[in-house]
Amino acid sequence: MNDYATQKSLSDAVNGGGLLVVAQWEAKPGEADRVAGILDRFLPEAQREDGVKLFLISRGKDNPAQFLFYELFRDEAAFMAHQESAHFKTFIAGEALALLAKRERAQYGLL
Repeated sequence: MNDYATQKSLSDAVNGGGLLVVAQWEAKPGEADRVAGILDRFLPEAQREDGVKLFLISRGKDNPAQFLFYELFRDEAAFMAHQESAHFKTFIAGEALALLAKRERAQYGLL
């Protein structure tokens, strides 16, 4: 993830606006490390998508079963393409979602 952070600055990412998606996950008891492993494989693929301006995933320090996603897409079409990508279907829909106790997300437009 460090290479990604050095390649994209925050000011570059937010230039021109976009669609911000913030998601919060909580893994089922005993599944947090498994979810983290899935996300480790998924994240580099998501970060390479054409329409992704910024894509970060963090894990709770106080509660390692919690995960926070901060995703900035060029536009709604890029977000839709993300959800249709092979890596989203494989890692998120195919593996991770079944391991979650909670999944919430919200969309925002940049000011």
